Amino acid sequence: MLYPLNLDLSGKSCVVIGGGRVAERKVKGLIAAGACVTVIAPVVTDTLQQLVGEHQLRWQAGVYAYGMLAPYQPLLVFCAADSENANREAAREAKEIGALVNAAAQPELTDFQVPSRIVRGDLLLTVATGGDSPAFSRLLRKRLEQEYPPSFAEFLPRLRVLRDEIKKLPGGSEEHQRRWRNALNQSVIDLVRAGQLDRAEEEIRNGIIDAGAES
Repeated sequence: MLYPLNLDLSGKSCVVIGGGRVAERKVKGLIAAGACVTVIAPVVTDTLQQLVGEHQLRWQAGVYAYGMLAPYQPLLVFCAADSENANREAAREAKEIGALVNAAAQPELTDFQVPSRIVRGDLLLTVATGGDSPAFSRLLRKRLEQEYPPSFAEFLPRLRVLRDEIKKLPGGSEEHQRRWRNALNQSVIDLVRAGQLDRAEEEIRNGIIDAGAES
């Protein structure tokens, strides 16, 4: 059983072995998460070259050889080279220096998987099948994309404001949590899904008031 974990990669060193399309997808996700990304590969895609030119990515041109990872002290290493041997050697070095390895094409080398995900602002939904069926993960992700449209990203800042307002009320943290739990319900989710953000916010405010009257 895998342990679910959301990592803050801001400023963290991550290395991708390989410069093809798979590597490109890994790099884009890492850059979006704020990681400091290095690609080790003899050639890279046009998109990766563009990212290098924009100083969003560091490229060490050449075929991976043992010893190349250690100078970067990576937290995560993604083995996406065309060569299975290069991936295996990179995984071996990564484990020796304490890095975690992802090698989608060689699961026996893998320490962690990157799940299918839906990003709605600060809302992150992930789906994983333990590697049993990536295709099914993608199918579930498409379903979740319909269930949780972009309106959820728009609503999160309102929730942040409401939460801060509750913290200013008297009664302490337990009372604040009680009011918050009372105010949030399935009807709020349905209203946000329908894009009725003002009504969803009103529903929460009414719930906070009702909870205060009950105390």
